[in-house]
Amino acid sequence: MKILHIGKYYPPSFGGIEKVNYDIVEGLNAEGIQTDVLCSNHTKGNVFTNNIYKIYRVHTLKIIASTPLSYSFITTLKKIQNNYDIIHIHLPNPMANLAVFLTQPKTKIVLHWHSDIIKQRKLMILYKPLLDWLLRKASSIVITTPTYVEGSSTLKKYTDKITCIPIGVDSKELTIKRRVFDNLKEIYKDKKIIFTLGRLVYYKGFEYLIEASKSLPDNIIILIAGIGELKDKLQEQIHTYDLEDKVKLLGRISFEELGAYYEFCDIFCLPSTERSEAFGVVQIEAMAFGKPIISTSIKGSGVDWVNLNNISGIIVPPKNANKLAEAIMKLLTDEKKYQQLSIGAKKRYEEVFTKDKMVDKFKNLYLEILK
Repeated sequence: MKILHIGKYYPPSFGGIEKVNYDIVEGLNAEGIQTDVLCSNHTKGNVFTNNIYKIYRVHTLKIIASTPLSYSFITTLKKIQNNYDIIHIHLPNPMANLAVFLTQPKTKIVLHWHSDIIKQRKLMILYKPLLDWLLRKASSIVITTPTYVEGSSTLKKYTDKITCIPIGVDSKELTIKRRVFDNLKEIYKDKKIIFTLGRLVYYKGFEYLIEASKSLPDNIIILIAGIGELKDKLQEQIHTYDLEDKVKLLGRISFEELGAYYEFCDIFCLPSTERSEAFGVVQIEAMAFGKPIISTSIKGSGVDWVNLNNISGIIVPPKNANKLAEAIMKLLTDEKKYQQLSIGAKKRYEEVFTKDKMVDKFKNLYLEILK
């Protein structure tokens, strides 16, 4: 059995989808299943590597609407596609969709549906016929939460092909750097820490978490890690309301240091507001450390399936600073509730969201398709 994974990019270019792609590919190869990768290069030119597995990184001509365009993507897929039994495509990825349409591979196709296309709605009108063609051609469509299909007008027509395989992470990768942990302990001595992590973009809802801090006691500090286009706007909000002692924008945190932040914090909060947040991998990373989660009930998203209300954390309405503040205070003043949800978060991670479980489910899916 030989598998080709197609993604927009691939590590060392890291994002949420890229990390999931990487974990599946690495996990399958570790089990002796040859799994290679075709993706756009995050720098210029075509680059081919062949170590434990093959990675074809193709030259990007231009990026339009978050989509890397590449003629080499098409020619490379045409050249290698018959070497594989299954082509596994991580979506959204219009360039991969176009390449498959033009090259017409005879192999089985698995679509990994990470999210609907939410923001580029006008372009979606033009792209939809091509996407529908790919959905009809696919042998299987994988969603990451069972609730996501309910809010997706695109997927509802293909329920007979849909299977749910939740994203999983390996908690052992999130090591605790003692130097980083001790430094946090020194800086934020005697403080309660609310940690959140993500790109500083429109759908993350960080502005509501900042607003919530206004009604929190001075011994509670909110740490926001990540970079993005809204950095200046969020910093201005913090300055306007004189919240510099209560909210810190940390910028980018390296993956090597991230475990120390999860270990150090008291609560992890994901205040996202739109369906662009389809899963929230950071939730399960925090759960692996036994941290109670505060997240939101976004209609048509899977966020509140990942974090179950009163089992692994607390769910609040999106865009509601008051409810965020209430949930934070509930967890920090009710020790019994805190311990209950801490244990529940760790248990839910171990039962549903490990990397090994994710890899095994994909292996079984491939075998079923090839029967």
